[in-house]
Amino acid sequence: MSTTADRRRLARSLPPLAGQDAAAIERFLDSAWAEQGLSPAALAAYRSDLQGLGRWLQARPASPPIALAARSDLFDYLAMRSGAGYKPRSNARLLSTLHAFYAHAVRLRLRSDDPSALLQPPHLPRLLPKALSEAQVSALLESPDTDTPAGLRDRAMLELMYACGLRVSELVGLPGTAVNLRQGVLRVTGKGGKDRLVPLGEESQHWLQRYLSESRPALLAGVRDAAGAASLFVDGKGQAPTRQAFWGLVKRHAAAAGIDPGRVTPHGLRHSFATHLLNRGADLRALQMLLGHASLSTTQIYTLVAREHLKSLHARHHPRA
Repeated sequence: MSTTADRRRLARSLPPLAGQDAAAIERFLDSAWAEQGLSPAALAAYRSDLQGLGRWLQARPASPPIALAARSDLFDYLAMRSGAGYKPRSNARLLSTLHAFYAHAVRLRLRSDDPSALLQPPHLPRLLPKALSEAQVSALLESPDTDTPAGLRDRAMLELMYACGLRVSELVGLPGTAVNLRQGVLRVTGKGGKDRLVPLGEESQHWLQRYLSESRPALLAGVRDAAGAASLFVDGKGQAPTRQAFWGLVKRHAAAAGIDPGRVTPHGLRHSFATHLLNRGADLRALQMLLGHASLSTTQIYTLVAREHLKSLHARHHPRA
């Protein structure tokens, strides 16, 4: 069975992408950014997918440039990835990227057909979000040492992510102007550059206020351009924490709270926020607005989580379960 190391060796064996393929990909990304307002993370995923295809095509004898690839070329590439152990979800994302890229090529009349149009996406299992229990969330939130500037910042970040159901990219990208403690709301810029207002609870307001008055000034004390630090949450260099840094933060505090770090992810706090609200009777449409989902069908997966919770309670406590 192929492993992650095998896939990395395969990627390293391909030549670097150059020439007209690299230029075609960058033109597509520029257009996607201008027309759709895609986030840097989405653009990076598009670039990675297309560069992988382009490098594979260049390594084959007499292959066409990426913009002129045939359906058989794409089929062969997907078959190679499946044989190399790439997961169905990864291939589904690649196919979505190809649809967008070749639709763009057709619009520009670089070609008359879309070679990805008849390619079927792989079957994906319906994965239920993994939510923590309310007791586990409380233990995680109480884990940071709030007597230190970094610990107080970590507590405020964890509280805010759980209280508002934020995506990781939304949390670390918050500007200092996003918080209005007087009105008790947070302005969040989500996918596609869409803004939404999310109410702050008393606990999150309390820890944010402490962070802003105690921790943030201490973290910026040695920073030369402290006045110019625009991010709400900062490290000792005045920079916003990265998504990877926040991932490590969550894992570290989960372990300290006695929770298996393998069960906890930053996105798990967002799932926990949604699941706990539904378990306590929240309206699905209101939850959609809080989460910033464009479609209600995306939010409805959380009703399955709530249903599983009810089934579990019934199985544990009903005399004839």
